Amino acid sequence: MTGIARLFAPERVGSGRRTLLSVLASLAVLGFAGVTVLPLAVALPSTAAPERGGVEVAQDLVGIDSAAVTVVRDGYTVTDPPPKIAVAPAAGVPDPGTAKAIGLQMVLDRGWSVSEYDCLAALWDRESHWNVYAYNGSSGAYGIPQALPGEKMASAGADWQTNPATQIAWGLGYISARYGTPCGAWEHSESENWY
Repeated sequence: MTGIARLFAPERVGSGRRTLLSVLASLAVLGFAGVTVLPLAVALPSTAAPERGGVEVAQDLVGIDSAAVTVVRDGYTVTDPPPKIAVAPAAGVPDPGTAKAIGLQMVLDRGWSVSEYDCLAALWDRESHWNVYAYNGSSGAYGIPQALPGEKMASAGADWQTNPATQIAWGLGYISARYGTPCGAWEHSESENWY
């Protein structure tokens, strides 16, 4: 006796029929559930994305494995790369009178949520550490939003070189026009290393 039959022999397993039935039942469950075991993902409460490849995929996933997701249906195989989910860390409440406090108020004044401020805080922490005088000698980018060239911010006010409110107002206008929201800019920065 060799192979699988040997593994399930009564003298080897004890109650061979029960064990064999248990194994076959387990295999049937796995076969019924699907051949591909998808990575663990927790769907946050949100709307579902449109169907892709005949399988509805939830938006706003956390804990995505780095492996690509393969779906086989009706003889077609579709492999989607794992989605990049840009989740900014919570920024917390900024100290009153700081550039971050000005930024939070301006974000809220635009009707954006605190989570949009979290994205903005993370983005500009990376870009300039919210330093109104930050200057990148390699590119010439300047200020809190790292405008390139810095003179662009003059459209928001003549005091663009020294006033954080002017720089933030210009930066939010730029983000809104180019990415829609700070989280859109943060997501782009996460994937491309610039915004």
